[in-house]
Amino acid sequence: MKKKLLNIAFLVIVFALTLWSVLYGQDLDQLVLYLADYNKWFLIPSLICVLIFILGESAIFYIMFKAVGIQVKKLHCALFSFVGFFYCAITPSASGGQPMQLLAMHKVGIPAAIGTVILAVVTITYKMVLVILGAVVLIIRPASVMAYLEPTMWLVYLGMALNVVFIVLLLFVVFRPGIVERFAGWCLRTINRFRPFKDLQKQQERIDRFCAQYAGTSTFIATHGLLIAKVFLITVVQRWALFVVTWLTYAAFSLGFDYFWLTTTLQGMISVAVDMLPLPGGMGVSENMFLVIFRDIFGPDKVLAGMVVSRGLSYYIQLLICAVMTIVASFVFKSEAKKRNVGITA
Repeated sequence: MKKKLLNIAFLVIVFALTLWSVLYGQDLDQLVLYLADYNKWFLIPSLICVLIFILGESAIFYIMFKAVGIQVKKLHCALFSFVGFFYCAITPSASGGQPMQLLAMHKVGIPAAIGTVILAVVTITYKMVLVILGAVVLIIRPASVMAYLEPTMWLVYLGMALNVVFIVLLLFVVFRPGIVERFAGWCLRTINRFRPFKDLQKQQERIDRFCAQYAGTSTFIATHGLLIAKVFLITVVQRWALFVVTWLTYAAFSLGFDYFWLTTTLQGMISVAVDMLPLPGGMGVSENMFLVIFRDIFGPDKVLAGMVVSRGLSYYIQLLICAVMTIVASFVFKSEAKKRNVGITA
């Protein structure tokens, strides 16, 4: 409970600082007038894109559980996704999603070993899509994209570096856990010489548990190549659906239907930059990057309104939807857990 309260407090503080950094010195009356120009009919396809983003993961869960012979209700898979995205959105570096998903899976009788393997594959593909997008852009360096990214390139490079390091570490944990354990143990002992831990053994046990939870993932990946390919393609669609919200926002302000690939790619690069930052949902950085990158696309007058709508739909409305469904999930999974206990005791 204490940790949850700290996360909420941190979220509120970051949100307040974000509002200040974005709105300070702005003409709010003018902002309201520009927001009134937004074509409300575009809310429908935008919300559909948000739902595709969330429920794309539930489709992945469903086909992966089916592949390993576990029958799971589609409703439960959807709720796993809502729970995961909610806790990812409110915790730094999206670190809280998977533990809560694993707990939810446990309540409906999914073995932790299988749940962890599936979540590991989802995480690897989820990050891999971003890294591939970033790599393609940075290698090809299309002039139209690079011109808008130039003022924020240091954040893009930082985000790419963090994502690559994370994926490499995760792949080593999956395919070479012994190397990771030995290296981590050496790091702990080295740090301990200069700044002793209260309990060095406890720190080592945490690393051992982290590596052990991914046991079996390498075998799963090696024996389910076609399934992994399907998961990757679904993840591409899932990710891109959220980027499309920015283009829909651009169109909704009567700016035309041009720049589809440009706006979605630029929004994707913002995700590359902020995905691994220790901020809930990249809050603060995402908003300010949008204002810089899309200034000339939306125009200096409408860029703030465009950011409010695009970011509002893709993050804040998504957060609200997932929060409501997480509450629903708590009742559903609690009921499922009670049924299972009754069945066991009977």
